[in-house]
Amino acid sequence: MIENSFHDFKMTALDGKLIDFSIYKGKKVMVVNTASRCRYTPQYEELQELHERHGSKLAVLGFPANNFGNQEPGPNQEIAGFCKMNYSVTFQMFEKIDVTTHPLYQWLSDPAKNGWNDQAPSWNFCKYLIDENGNLLKFYAASVNPLFVVDSIF
Repeated sequence: MIENSFHDFKMTALDGKLIDFSIYKGKKVMVVNTASRCRYTPQYEELQELHERHGSKLAVLGFPANNFGNQEPGPNQEIAGFCKMNYSVTFQMFEKIDVTTHPLYQWLSDPAKNGWNDQAPSWNFCKYLIDENGNLLKFYAASVNPLFVVDSIF
């Protein structure tokens, strides 16, 4: 039994604004746990490309986390500056969270909540694909290029 939908969540963006995930109804969503000092950090470039190319049909959401290898130690303001300066990120970034305990990531990785998936992030830049109705479609490991994920759905 699914406890709630992806669209039921509300979270705080890097700029301090509360984002109600119901605004993503009707779009696919890619959820990515990010880090600034990871070997996968260059994926920010592909994530930005997806946002620019498919933004009308796909929302890219970045969730900085310091859970793996101490690769995101800075505060939210530093993370925002890094993303803007190094990768010109304009897709929605959220405040830093703990992806091992946050309710969103519990929903993403608990089959009793999301309907099927039990895979939690094992490293930075793991990707979850959500459909237009708020259902979890797929999980992709950190090493999977974000462009591959979207090429498989569009």
